[in-house]
Amino acid sequence: MRTKSCQPGQNGRVQGYDDATYGEGFADVYDDWYRDISDVRTTVATLAALASGGRVLELGVGTGRLAVPLAAEGLEVHGIDSSPAMLQRLAAKAGGDAVHQTLGDMSGDGPQGLPAGPFALVFIAYNTIFGLPSAERQRDCFHNVAARLASDGLFVVEAFVPDPTHDASPRIAVRSLTVDRVVLGVSAADPSEQKAHGQYIDITETGGVRLRPWSIRWATIEQLDEMAAAAGFVVSERWESFDHAPFGPDSARHVSVYRLLSPRRPPASAR
Repeated sequence: MRTKSCQPGQNGRVQGYDDATYGEGFADVYDDWYRDISDVRTTVATLAALASGGRVLELGVGTGRLAVPLAAEGLEVHGIDSSPAMLQRLAAKAGGDAVHQTLGDMSGDGPQGLPAGPFALVFIAYNTIFGLPSAERQRDCFHNVAARLASDGLFVVEAFVPDPTHDASPRIAVRSLTVDRVVLGVSAADPSEQKAHGQYIDITETGGVRLRPWSIRWATIEQLDEMAAAAGFVVSERWESFDHAPFGPDSARHVSVYRLLSPRRPPASAR
């Protein structure tokens, strides 16, 4: 079984990690491991209502966990991802051919960036915004989304709320354990840079060891709102989850709905 060459380096950083690494490491297990990370039916219903029949774009579409059922609702759905492996899984999935795919950088502009708009709804689900490894690229994402939204379009960001009391010490934990397979999680965080990195070490009796690296750069709600404001957005709604549960001071997650306040600005790369 093939193993990745990425190894934890100084301060837990995963050396050699790039935009496609996550997809290459997780595409074959993503649907099995993460199908239940959120309520797909409720999420799709809320997103479809926000789109109001218009064109939809998902950033970090992956294997189509949300995009495929959205397209089944009759919407024109586009998805962008930096991982060929993820998009191959999407294309092979039942209903995957209904999703218009783009291989590219969700923070970029031009031929390798976001597809042309206008879109009624752009969304980025379940912490995927934090897969962009710097504040600059996260800001560029907001600007490029703003340039592709219809004037009354919406940008939805779903992410965890960072815990300032979180223990940043390196961790090793068992993710799953069966008679012929062990999956261990190894992680470390750098609060000063708002980054966390890790590996899932997937060990099977017949296949040996497979490393599945991940890396994120988190942002607070206040920082996301600042990025949004700089791109011409204001907060329209904020919930704890896609079932419209109220967001409060103890909420561990948020679904933030942004709308354009002013005319669209040019993408960051054009300024």
